[in-house]
Amino acid sequence: MLDKDGIAKRIAREIKDGFYVNLGIGIPTLVANYIPEGINVVLQSENGLLGMGPFPFEGEEDADLINAGKQTITTLPGSSIFDSALSFGMIRSQKIDLTILGAMEVSENGDIANWKIPGKMVKGMGGAMDLVASAKNIIVAMQHVNKAGESKLLPNCTLPLTGVKCIKKIVTEMAVLDVLPGGGFKLIERAPGVSVDYIRQATTGKLFADDDVPEMILS
Repeated sequence: MLDKDGIAKRIAREIKDGFYVNLGIGIPTLVANYIPEGINVVLQSENGLLGMGPFPFEGEEDADLINAGKQTITTLPGSSIFDSALSFGMIRSQKIDLTILGAMEVSENGDIANWKIPGKMVKGMGGAMDLVASAKNIIVAMQHVNKAGESKLLPNCTLPLTGVKCIKKIVTEMAVLDVLPGGGFKLIERAPGVSVDYIRQATTGKLFADDDVPEMILS
């Protein structure tokens, strides 16, 4: 199965030349390290950055340059820094072509829960609610199961919702899945060495799969 970097590598293959892309907190921030050569994209962070580069090497960090997850980042030539009001203006006016988010749960209808676990402290809900309400296209980067081994791809989310019927594609350590318009997960690719039956057992929501599901290409 894939590690977090593997998930980020696979998602990076979904990015098209000329895209403006918002990277959410967690696994999505790793995507910045794996943009394919020859692909020109502009990475946006909701705290007010446009034109992010890869993570800095050790010793080259600038504490004043951070993404929405408070990680130090690099900037590329032509990048800009601005206030969060302008950043959310970009998001709400649908200037962002692709949003990549983490999730705690996704339902077979495309609902997402990614901002709160009841009874646990929330440092801040971030911009996810604006992003899922405004984005043209959303890909979720997440673990297929939680720490207890329970599926996070469900018939219905059990945690408070961030957005309803907004997710189109999911990449996990096991699989690439599309959310079908009529409901259900369609298995598109599987991680190297992971069987369809294994993915089916790890998916509580409705799963549709062809007889021959290809393995992911990561390079």
